[in-house]
Amino acid sequence: MSKVISFQIPKSQKEFIRYQEDRGAHFYDKLHQHPQLQLTLILEGKGQFLSGDYVGRFQPGDVFFLGENVPHVFRSDSEYFESESELIVAGNTVFFDFQTLGKAGLEVEELNSLQKFREMAGSCFQVKGEILDELSGILSEFSAFQGLERFLFGIKFFMLLDSAKSELIPLNQSSPNLNERDGTRMNQVMQFLLENRFQTINLDQAAEKANLSKEAFCRFFKLRTGKTFTQYLQQLRIAEAQKLLLETDLGIAEIAFRVGYENLSYFNRSFKKLSAKSPRHYRAIQKRA
Repeated sequence: MSKVISFQIPKSQKEFIRYQEDRGAHFYDKLHQHPQLQLTLILEGKGQFLSGDYVGRFQPGDVFFLGENVPHVFRSDSEYFESESELIVAGNTVFFDFQTLGKAGLEVEELNSLQKFREMAGSCFQVKGEILDELSGILSEFSAFQGLERFLFGIKFFMLLDSAKSELIPLNQSSPNLNERDGTRMNQVMQFLLENRFQTINLDQAAEKANLSKEAFCRFFKLRTGKTFTQYLQQLRIAEAQKLLLETDLGIAEIAFRVGYENLSYFNRSFKKLSAKSPRHYRAIQKRA
């Protein structure tokens, strides 16, 4: 898996549905993409889900649906990487490989309606609403299914998703398919950002990681994330601030300092711009919910 962007799902060449259980100290932490569609249930663990221009959180109970070739990473929170940590993560994922069906398979009338899901290439969604419990229940038990039963429940996923399109919440607006060279370069930048996002970092350092001039890096990064380097870094920091507001009793000034802001007023402005609420208001509303 060193070639991150040519990430391959272990499978036979004739397997339409592949099931995978992730168990360990943290989720796979490299930016990657694959031609298979993906449906993932988070059972344990918290962190940031990144895809294209989207920066958000994941937590137990969340279900995500990813189209073909969506660059993404479920980045576990920093405490999961600490050597003394006893935290664990768990997730169940079903991959769908339409290439195994071939052209003839998708021409079968009963399967033809599945083509619409291939048109979601490059997009990712979070599942909400009434179908969430049913999807989660099937994903929780999916290891028990084999053969035709597994295939039938795989089709059931698509039936549920198709019947409740309004409960598929689009997350990203920009998620270009990356070739191997750009993918490896983007992963190096993302790893640098994620590992140093609370420190003082600048454009020159990020450009050096990508082995590009500052001007070329700005174009490269904006094209692949839909945001400037500064905008993306702010998203990462504010996402962490949201977590600390909900999970700790730290004061707002302390949280601002922890996520890399030396100026409290600037932190408050940045937070309100991205969250549409002040940090204090955000904490009050979320804790009442």
